[in-house]
Amino acid sequence: MRDALRAQLWPLPALGVLLAVAAGVGLPRLDRRILRDIRPSLAEYLFGGGPSAARAVLEAIAGSLISVTALTFSLTVVTLQLASSQFSPRLLRTFSQDRYVQTTLALFLATFTYALTVLRTVRTEASGQAMFVPQLSVTVAFLLTLASVFALVVFLSHLARKIRVETMLRDVHRDAEGTIRKLLTESGPSSGRRTEESQLPSGALPPSDALPLPAGASGFLAAVNRKTLLAAAIDADAVVLIDRCPGSSLIAGTPAGAAWSRTGEPFAPHTRHRLVEQAASALTTESELIPDQDIAYGLRQLTDVAIKALSPGINDPTTAVHALSHSSALLSDLAQRDLSPLLLYDDHGRIRVVLRRSTLAELLHLAVAQPLRYGAAEPAVLARLYMLLRELAWHSRPEQRPAIADQLARVRSAAEREEFHPNDRADLTHLADSVDQALTGNWPPITP
Repeated sequence: MRDALRAQLWPLPALGVLLAVAAGVGLPRLDRRILRDIRPSLAEYLFGGGPSAARAVLEAIAGSLISVTALTFSLTVVTLQLASSQFSPRLLRTFSQDRYVQTTLALFLATFTYALTVLRTVRTEASGQAMFVPQLSVTVAFLLTLASVFALVVFLSHLARKIRVETMLRDVHRDAEGTIRKLLTESGPSSGRRTEESQLPSGALPPSDALPLPAGASGFLAAVNRKTLLAAAIDADAVVLIDRCPGSSLIAGTPAGAAWSRTGEPFAPHTRHRLVEQAASALTTESELIPDQDIAYGLRQLTDVAIKALSPGINDPTTAVHALSHSSALLSDLAQRDLSPLLLYDDHGRIRVVLRRSTLAELLHLAVAQPLRYGAAEPAVLARLYMLLRELAWHSRPEQRPAIADQLARVRSAAEREEFHPNDRADLTHLADSVDQALTGNWPPITP
């Protein structure tokens, strides 16, 4: 819920409007009580005009702020459209959850709402009531207007910086690092942990007659409720395996996992029905990919930027190389994390739930396959792919290196099919050999 609200533009502006209404109602009442007793030295700093002047000021503030708010919304929409068409549609989430944009819109709408709310309290003698000018409230409106002007300048500066591709790649990288740190623990070279499903204990391997667990709704797997799955497995005395990773596409009624009895006995009919229902309710699906539990989400965004830059309509290999540099950093971090399936145990230390996670081979394929396909004719892209594999090989463990060697063979094959200048081909061959050396634990300097 928190992540969903953070990615929306409306919650913070809506909160600002509500606070502005409360302040617009409360401050004039405070004005009535304290203005008679306020010291002259302080009164000099408050609004000193009459009812007509107060109305003119508040009307000017309200009229100008709604125009500025419309301009800000327009600039935000244009930025979202540019990010979607120029880089990747999956970057829109990064823009919509930008606190600068949300705070600026909240301030503009709050100032507009506050000015309108205070305007209704201004009284003239012609209205048949006692004349009243909320001096403190009008002064606050003036200060909010000054803050809005300053916020507009900061917003324009921030927007100009935000639409730079380097800033977007940095933000994606930072968010992906946060997700990785939240979901994965570090696993050093001496930990002995494996990243393949075949290394699971025998009690966590499904039998051939395991009960399929269908997904309850179609969409992208956004999150898995571990407590619900663990309670369902203990209640049925079963072991539950979810073999789809967050970010996978699920189809309602199609198995997303399996369950089998811990004792080997078949499930009773009512137990089977309850276990299937509880497992389906534990899988949350969304209509779009979200990064909450998806460690591959950041890599997907970086890969999208890279292949978009390599499209014929853009032809920007430099951006693709920069995106691959960020992918290399994330993969090197992931290589040092525990990517083995997550095991949940009951109070007696028995395995009850097995949650599959993306392997390094799958993540590497995600980062390399499409840039290789669309950038095979560009020596700079191939060189960065070789460097990516070299950097990852340096951080990898022995059981991870076959996946790196497989991708190295793919890049070599793609490079051999292209017609390059002899100097470019020699450089690429030298880089490919350096990856082989990194796979054996050697890092000789690359000579010009």
